[in-house]
Amino acid sequence: MEQKELFKVAEVQLSYKPHFKAQERPQINSSRQAYDILLSHWDKELINYLEQAKMILLNRNNRVLGIVDLSTGGGGSTVMDSKVIFTIALKATATSLILAHNHPSGNLRPSSQDITVTEKLVKAAKLLEMDVHDHLIISENGYYSMAEEGLM
Repeated sequence: MEQKELFKVAEVQLSYKPHFKAQERPQINSSRQAYDILLSHWDKELINYLEQAKMILLNRNNRVLGIVDLSTGGGGSTVMDSKVIFTIALKATATSLILAHNHPSGNLRPSSQDITVTEKLVKAAKLLEMDVHDHLIISENGYYSMAEEGLM
C-alpha cells in the first residue's frame, strides 16, 4: 500500500452556530415549560401516529440552545441512541438536556424500556459532566415527567 493511501481519512469539524443571544433564548425552570416548548415544535400530524424522540439542549442557566429531532419510529417505539444524543450535546456545548418522546396511544405511563434507557442516559451524561434534567413522555393532551415522578 502506498504512503499516500494510508492518509486518506475524513476530516472532522466541530461547529455550532447559534442565531440568538443567550439572554434571548427561553429559560426552562419546570417540566411544564419544557412540555410547552416541545409541543410547539412537535409535528401535530404525527403525534398520534408515530413515536418520535426529541431533546432540548440547555446551557448552564437552563436557557435553550436548541431542540433536536432524534428519531422517528413506528407506532410503538423509537430509538434514543446515546452516541447520537451525546455527539449532538457536546457539539452544541450543552451542559444539560431534557429528553422527550411521545406515546401515540395517549398512555403517558413509562414502559420498563423507557425507564431503562433513561437510567442508561443519565449515567452516560454524568461521565461527560452533563445532567439529564428530565425525560418527558408527551401527548397532545398532556405529559408525564420522570423527574417529577422520582424515576430519575
